Amino acid sequence: MTKKIDIDKIEDYDKCPVETAIDVLAGKWKILILWYLRRDIKRFSELKKLLPRTTQKMLIQKLRELEEDGLVHREVYPVVPPKVEYSLTEYGKTLKPIIKQLYLWGEVHKEKFNK
Repeated sequence: MTKKIDIDKIEDYDKCPVETAIDVLAGKWKILILWYLRRDIKRFSELKKLLPRTTQKMLIQKLRELEEDGLVHREVYPVVPPKVEYSLTEYGKTLKPIIKQLYLWGEVHKEKFNK
């Protein structure tokens, strides 16, 4: 027996705000990118060095997603070789206290479980 799904009900589904936040920040790379952009502008090559365990393709993908969500600004300079810089938007900067709390919690958690 197949369960019928009412499409109208699916469209009316309201996500919990926590679920919305998780959808935007899902995965470890996005949060780390935001962490490294919290203080200043970074070039792509700088971010790549700060995140050596990610691939170039993954980093580009996550930066694009953050840009689409209005959290990161991408500035392209018309020079050769191309120069691209990333920074937090004003909206992205609203995540700084949350990211700082994640950092502080991570420190406590490391101490608790590394003893």
